[in-house]
Amino acid sequence: MSEDNEADTCCASCGSAEVDDIKLKECADCKSVKYCSDTCQKNHKSQHEEACKKRVVELRDELLFKQPENSHLGDCPICMIPLQLDQSKSSLYSCCSKIICGGCDRANDSREEMASLEPKCPFCRTPVPTKNELDKRRMKRIEVNDPVAMRQWGVQQYKKGDYSTAFEYFARAAELGNAEAHYRLSQMYDLGNGIEKDGGKEMYHLEEAAIGGHPNARFNLGCIEWNNDNKERAVKHWIIAAAQGDDKSIKYLMNAYKGGFVSKENLAAALRAQKAAVDETKSPQREAAEKAFAS
Repeated sequence: MSEDNEADTCCASCGSAEVDDIKLKECADCKSVKYCSDTCQKNHKSQHEEACKKRVVELRDELLFKQPENSHLGDCPICMIPLQLDQSKSSLYSCCSKIICGGCDRANDSREEMASLEPKCPFCRTPVPTKNELDKRRMKRIEVNDPVAMRQWGVQQYKKGDYSTAFEYFARAAELGNAEAHYRLSQMYDLGNGIEKDGGKEMYHLEEAAIGGHPNARFNLGCIEWNNDNKERAVKHWIIAAAQGDDKSIKYLMNAYKGGFVSKENLAAALRAQKAAVDETKSPQREAAEKAFAS
């Protein structure tokens, strides 16, 4: 039997096999060894601690450096095409917390204008609220634990200078897995607005945001790692962000290439991936909307 198989079927401390009434429980941190009891786990701690910490770091990096399937913005829920990273080219609706691309937004506006219809959300068809109704709707979404509404309320309070309330709502949204909320928290810990500066917590929230597909968070991680002389990790972050369509990361990869930290092949692959990601966000409707908004 191999060592790996033995670790899966025997207690790492006493060697008892997982049979009959003996049930083994994984180490909650590293998942690499099992124990038949809490006593065995406690007795084995001193022997396992160093390997456990090393494996925890490895597992974290495996998760951190995995290419996200898409950005944290996802797809437009109407045309199902990936949303552009430039959020000025899309709209967030408070009624359903959906982000609608400019192409679908403009198509809906044109349809309503031609038929003299009341303006409504392109997705859920709820009438567009007045300014007075907007906050009420957002609070209703918050009451049902909508992380997007929580984050947006936090953004609104942050702009007003109410950092305490902003932090509270960013934290709540982050607990529910909202990548943008993690990114906002990283900025607060970096700047110290309303809270003490904390580089460790800044890194944690940047990593959580990056894992959730946030290219700006990923780019910032690359910058921090570069400044800490972790060039290889920085390049990895920028390559991942570039594959999500981030143009800033391409510029930094080019500079890294000039310094000999990126191979010609890897830079070329990053350029192709970045172009492919941007091309995926294009559509005739979106191009028409951009022309109409520019005129």
